[in-house]
Amino acid sequence: MTPLTAEIAQRLVNLKVLVVDDELTMRKVTRSLLQSIGVKAIFEAGDGRTGLDAVCTLNPDIVILDWEMPSPNGSEFMRELRSPGRFPFPDVPIIMLTAYGERSRVVEAVRLGVNEYLLKPVSSSALLARMVAVLVKPRRMVKKGDYYGPEPRAMSSYKPDPDAGLGSEIVLIN
Repeated sequence: MTPLTAEIAQRLVNLKVLVVDDELTMRKVTRSLLQSIGVKAIFEAGDGRTGLDAVCTLNPDIVILDWEMPSPNGSEFMRELRSPGRFPFPDVPIIMLTAYGERSRVVEAVRLGVNEYLLKPVSSSALLARMVAVLVKPRRMVKKGDYYGPEPRAMSSYKPDPDAGLGSEIVLIN
């Protein structure tokens, strides 16, 4: 893992992160990865409805969201969350962490306003990179037609993470 600057390390320590995943084991793994990169305040939700309620209660700095889970699933969660005027915190950064890497899913996630997209299993370095991107280079939120989310950027093709050692990731670039 790349050494962190003191400022980024401090920002990670001060983050509130919500993990929304129906699989208890995956929540534990994600919690462990977050702890390994310095995040202290980690909250969990076992389904989409509990996750949306937790966003309203906790106002987290980042949400790590699974795609496939009980109603609402990840895409339904995003539609509800990215509804300014109806949902109180539509701007919270979302990192989609999922086992689904099909291009159609990635495109749909981007269309729904996901900030970053990672494939399971994920490494701490890949998760850290996405969190740093959200923290250090946040994209402004925009409304274009029925889209509300981070300002769109170009998508690259699949690119494996050479440091991950476990699985791969989808890389979105500016």
